[in-house]
Amino acid sequence: MELLEDKIHLWLENARFVKAKPGVYVLYNRNLDVIYIGGSDNLQNQFEKYVDTNFENNPCKQKTHTYQRTFVDNPSEQKRQLLQEYKNKHGTIPCCNSDTDYI
Repeated sequence: MELLEDKIHLWLENARFVKAKPGVYVLYNRNLDVIYIGGSDNLQNQFEKYVDTNFENNPCKQKTHTYQRTFVDNPSEQKRQLLQEYKNKHGTIPCCNSDTDYI
């Protein structure tokens, strides 16, 4: 299930080459199930941190296999919208998002 217009990228092959712009992203597991919807004011810094720390010992996000991303001016608002759309369709938020992500 693709949430964003952007194509799906393999995680470790492409994550370091994201531009330093604000945006939202969706992480998928090997089955292309959405596991996390996120946003950042600087996707390059966020993704480098994830790659360098292997998701900071977060076993849920460590299942990341592919991702989508898109650059937007207001990543926090876009993230909330994506989470709302996902919850409306599936009845819950992605497994790696917490309830605080949804607020």
